[in-house]
Amino acid sequence: MVKPRNRSLFEWTGFNTWSRRLLSAALLGGQVLVHLLRGKIHRRNTLEQMAIVGPESMLVALLTATFVGMVFTIQVAREFLNFGLGNTVGGVLALALTRELGPVLTAVILTGRVCSAFAAEIGTMRVTEQIDALQMLSTDPVDYLVVPRLIACCVMLPVLTICCLIAGIAGGMGIAATMYGIPAGAFLDSVQSFVALWDIWSAMLKAMVFGAIIAVIGSSWGLTTTGGAKGVGQSTTAAVVTTLLFIFISNFVMSWLMFQGMGGSALQSL
Repeated sequence: MVKPRNRSLFEWTGFNTWSRRLLSAALLGGQVLVHLLRGKIHRRNTLEQMAIVGPESMLVALLTATFVGMVFTIQVAREFLNFGLGNTVGGVLALALTRELGPVLTAVILTGRVCSAFAAEIGTMRVTEQIDALQMLSTDPVDYLVVPRLIACCVMLPVLTICCLIAGIAGGMGIAATMYGIPAGAFLDSVQSFVALWDIWSAMLKAMVFGAIIAVIGSSWGLTTTGGAKGVGQSTTAAVVTTLLFIFISNFVMSWLMFQGMGGSALQSL
């Protein structure tokens, strides 16, 4: 009688499988970079993916940003008015949106909507052997499936982020004017005083990095899917969780690199 093998903690938690798939994602990212440098871009697929990532995700992203701006204003406006700093509410909101909330929340929305779709679609193609058929037809799956998704995310996520910044500031300005009597002119003057051009560029840079993470992890988890329909569901869930984890980690690293030592810029503008 064969005794069951004792499983380690890593095997019970699935860490070994997760680490192997993460290594596959890193290798896929390198492949995508090489293919981009060689100019191998499938234009039709790229345009289709840009439509999915951008216009089809615009409404939910704008609504989220608007309500985030409104809630943030409600949380800080009353306290700032008590300290006589009502004219800085717009600037503080704008800084929070450009440096952190805008790119991160937009990336989170795209992770739930787009990354899951990437993993599910490509995973279904893997378990139904459609990717094997592409290879039989001498079509590289990286060129046909992954590169268009990477370009779409890296191009459209910064665009969505800028639109969300505008929506969030507009929502906060509306709440500040109607509920706290802060004039729109003073609100916008504060935004202009607090936000520097570098803050906007940093938001777009973060969005591009987040877009690459979403595309690579979603596609990689799809390409490494096994186990039929159940495997597709597990890959989709794991892709979303892993993407969110790396978005937060990369956001910390980029924030530390970009804004270390810049904390006094807002105080200097008062």
